[in-house]
Amino acid sequence: MSLSNSTVFMPSMLTLLGIPGLEPVQSWIGIPFCAMYLIALIGNSLLLMVIKLEHSLHEPMYIFLGMLGVTDIALATCIVPKMLGIFWFHAPEIYFDSCLLQMWFIHTLQGIESGILLAMALDRYVAICYPLRHSAIFTHQLVTQIGVVVVLRPAILVAPTLVMIKCRLRFYHTTLISHTYCEHMAIVKLAVGNVQVNKIFGLFVAFTVAGVDLILITLSYLQIFITVFRLPQKEARLKAFNTCIAHICVFLQFYVLAFFSFFTHRFGSHIPPYIHILFSSIYLLVPPFLNPLVYGAKTKQIRIHLVKMLCS
Repeated sequence: MSLSNSTVFMPSMLTLLGIPGLEPVQSWIGIPFCAMYLIALIGNSLLLMVIKLEHSLHEPMYIFLGMLGVTDIALATCIVPKMLGIFWFHAPEIYFDSCLLQMWFIHTLQGIESGILLAMALDRYVAICYPLRHSAIFTHQLVTQIGVVVVLRPAILVAPTLVMIKCRLRFYHTTLISHTYCEHMAIVKLAVGNVQVNKIFGLFVAFTVAGVDLILITLSYLQIFITVFRLPQKEARLKAFNTCIAHICVFLQFYVLAFFSFFTHRFGSHIPPYIHILFSSIYLLVPPFLNPLVYGAKTKQIRIHLVKMLCS
């Protein structure tokens, strides 16, 4: 393999360019991103406080919701501070190993969020389709086991991508990443040589986590809808459906944004790169921002206890 003089061997530093093409307005773009980040932190923190302090909410549905809140805070914090550093303080440099670590955290936390949404869908499936057996099935021991699996599955599956990049990809065309954060494909595209194995493995991990979860979540909600529509009383149907509205809203916004970002990256070659990058950044920030607002507005128990906590 012949290497040009500009090829870099195992760079110690990389440079995140932010949103190339929108440099003049990046400082303005940072304002709504910062506002969304602060709302995500405050909203998810209040959600966690309500769930922790109110013993009546120590049920599987709210425990999973608390896990979702922690994941959202961690995901937003992995991205936004560095992004604002690029936009506002012209600090685009990042250590190579720190970049890999950020990549691992981002993709692992995305996988955890997908797994939590699956756990919540299964919880609602059992609660609506087998209400008399729900407490016997979803014990605290099972919830703990589900939580451990939800965290370990993506953490273990994503880890080999770090090893493959660190050990296999030693030469790089450039150290400039046209992105606001360290994303797997954005790093792989910098490398010299055959990177198909890395790309294929990345797709395998994405399908194994998000693809399988999406299929199981869809099947769960289809069965829930069938069960709900068979209920004889209209009031019972409305009550059962209302318990799922918040979950469906969160599920749709997470996967619709995810697949929109995925397909525009792979098949939207005619779309300007800054559109790809902007939507990828929004996609990661919108779920942490919207989730506490959706659950705060749509979940009566949380709304009541939140008002009680704030007024006391």
